[in-house]
Amino acid sequence: MKLLRTLAFATLAIGIVAAQPGAFAQDKKALTLGTTAGPNFDQLKLGIKPILESKGYTVKLVEFNDYVQPNLALAQGSLNANLFQHVIYLRKFSADKGLDLSDVIKAPIAPLGLYSKSRKTLAELRDGDRITLPNDPSNLARALVFLEQNGLVKVKQGVDPLRITEKDVAENPRKIKFIPVEAAQLPRTLDDADFAIINGNFAIASGLKLTEAVVLEKTPDHYLNVVAVRTADKDLPVTRDIVAAFQSPEYRAVLDKHFQGYARPAYLQ
Repeated sequence: MKLLRTLAFATLAIGIVAAQPGAFAQDKKALTLGTTAGPNFDQLKLGIKPILESKGYTVKLVEFNDYVQPNLALAQGSLNANLFQHVIYLRKFSADKGLDLSDVIKAPIAPLGLYSKSRKTLAELRDGDRITLPNDPSNLARALVFLEQNGLVKVKQGVDPLRITEKDVAENPRKIKFIPVEAAQLPRTLDDADFAIINGNFAIASGLKLTEAVVLEKTPDHYLNVVAVRTADKDLPVTRDIVAAFQSPEYRAVLDKHFQGYARPAYLQ
């Protein structure tokens, strides 16, 4: 009798599974997206996660506090996609680390900004002031171009603007002292430095407001965020669904409501 009851229970269990053909398919629709703290995380949480969940996905968001781990996690298969970087950083990081990653769509970004606790305008900059700025090569170049655009330095002619370093500064009439720092730590330097050039996501995550910046970057397209995936996954249905979520009117509505002032790609203008 015990054996018969066991067999009957097993048969019942099989029947339940058969009656729910989507049970295992749902497991295949589990998504893990990586991003950095602040507005990038909030964009995924408010704008993208609900759209993907409406398509039957189970979405997990993983928050990182640096610009290194999200790409390593993606390459290792811990993430299906990430959102935190511009395409220049993605390509350089992938080349340096031997990773096979690709961008699939551009996304909005909080602009780079110059911040200070002691100065309100660029006119208050003094000779010898200390400016902290990102230390990773692509954002360091971006910060120096930003300073040149605001008339504080001049870089050597003929240098690739995407590869500028402190050594390429030809004129520094105010004798500014450049202090490269890991990007996520830049908000903390405001207590000691005269100015800090801070990536928008880390500025907002630290409690700063874009409107508090001494000056904001006019962000070119190549510094917009991108969604990155493993190159082998570019044409998968799941990747197409992620791209479609960013292109949706629902996502645009979230941007209009919660992320005003962000630099946007053309398809979201």
